[in-house]
Amino acid sequence: MAAVLVAGLALTACSQPGPSDSTPPPPSRPSTSTSPSPGGTATGTPSTKPGDPEHLRLEPFATGLDRPISVTNAGDGSGRLFANEQDGVIRVIGPDGAVRAQTFLDIRGLVLSGGERGLLGLAFHPGFPGQPRIFVDYTRVPDGATVIAEFRATADRADPASQRVLLLIPQPFANHNGGQLAFGPDGYLYIGMGDGGSGGDPFGNGQNRRALLGKILRIDVDSAPASGKAYAIPRDNPFAGGIHPGAGAPEVWSYGLRNPWRFTFDAANGNLYIGDVGQGSWEEIDRQPADSRGGENYGWNVMEGDHCFRAGCDESPYVKPIAEYGHDQGCAVIGGYVYRGTRQPILRGVYVFSDNCSGILFTLQVDTGRNAPKVVLDSGEAISSFGVGDDGEIYAADLGGGISRLVAG
Repeated sequence: MAAVLVAGLALTACSQPGPSDSTPPPPSRPSTSTSPSPGGTATGTPSTKPGDPEHLRLEPFATGLDRPISVTNAGDGSGRLFANEQDGVIRVIGPDGAVRAQTFLDIRGLVLSGGERGLLGLAFHPGFPGQPRIFVDYTRVPDGATVIAEFRATADRADPASQRVLLLIPQPFANHNGGQLAFGPDGYLYIGMGDGGSGGDPFGNGQNRRALLGKILRIDVDSAPASGKAYAIPRDNPFAGGIHPGAGAPEVWSYGLRNPWRFTFDAANGNLYIGDVGQGSWEEIDRQPADSRGGENYGWNVMEGDHCFRAGCDESPYVKPIAEYGHDQGCAVIGGYVYRGTRQPILRGVYVFSDNCSGILFTLQVDTGRNAPKVVLDSGEAISSFGVGDDGEIYAADLGGGISRLVAG
């Protein structure tokens, strides 16, 4: 993402490509007095049609956090949420919304924070707490390189002295760091990496399959390879014996991405949804089917959304987004989740996502193939991320310090 998340985390899009875009000014926040209407409306009588809500609201759940930029659960049935704050702290939120005073992890001494840098991602091992390991993505002191690291953890606390670095990826600029971590249904760890920053992808990382920037990576954290690395390469990765052996870095799963700030797996079928932040005109949602063999090219920096970024481009080689919206409705897409909980039946099969600059919430009814973004709420908040609880309910993190629960009606 290349501009500035309204309350201090830079994520939004550059209006002009080029190296001078590495530190663009904060965007003007669109008015929240009225709701944009293309694709739907944020007002009116709530629909009773399953999978087609007319309106959503954010119900306050927790407060008092410092720039939360990710929220997740441990998968341990405790009902707790875990929020990572940009400066390097992970907080525990109880089932009642109370934020525990004791930190779960504090690595502020390791984290270079500010702009788009910081503690950007958190994932618990799928076997937690039997597998007492958590994984984080942060930009390090002093150079801002991306670190993917593992820490040992109990149910109550992660040990800051137990760091084991899995990957270290240099960053040429301060923006477009990506940051999302998630375990897929296959048990492998997926990692979102931006194109390295500035504007327009000046080094061509998105289309360079040998670069780790501008990609989603896929690694095996449970195997000990003979190479001495701290992780193994899944044998079916597309450039490591898969569909394109030897033609790219073995860690690469998919490429042609600008800044996949947030991506998630559909809990019902394993489909992967990617919110890729655009440049100056278009924000996009990409979908990778669960039966994919990897190797998809989503087009950046030849395409931006469903449009040529390079004039006169050949669009045929690239996987098109399933949805997009223009910068009349925002400037930094925040990828969300397909709802698979039980408390909001009208939301079943609905993918909910947002835009950080405008605070607008959108829906897509992915179970029935409706891929036109529908505006369902103008929240007025600087939403940085979505997460789900143990029970499948969706939560939103606001850079202003709050966590809210998504409610229909």
